[in-house]
Amino acid sequence: MNPFMIALVLLSISILIAMIRAILGPTIPDRVVGLDTVNTLVIASMLVFGAATKEVIYIDVAIVYALLSYITTVLIAKYLEGGKI
Repeated sequence: MNPFMIALVLLSISILIAMIRAILGPTIPDRVVGLDTVNTLVIASMLVFGAATKEVIYIDVAIVYALLSYITTVLIAKYLEGGKI
């Protein structure tokens, strides 16, 4: 089996575990951290898939997705602190 496929399977299992945390999290910050973890794992999956297929477009998409994920996390954190968006 290809090492890239093993990495993608492990990342998929990690995404499922993080989704469970995001759904069952007892507090809103727990859910936000769960979703942020899912975003990070999706970005890692895109990078591994891009390396496996030797396609640069997946790396570019992962960079844009990481930027949008960061901005969203900062906005949610500011909202949870009670500030205006």
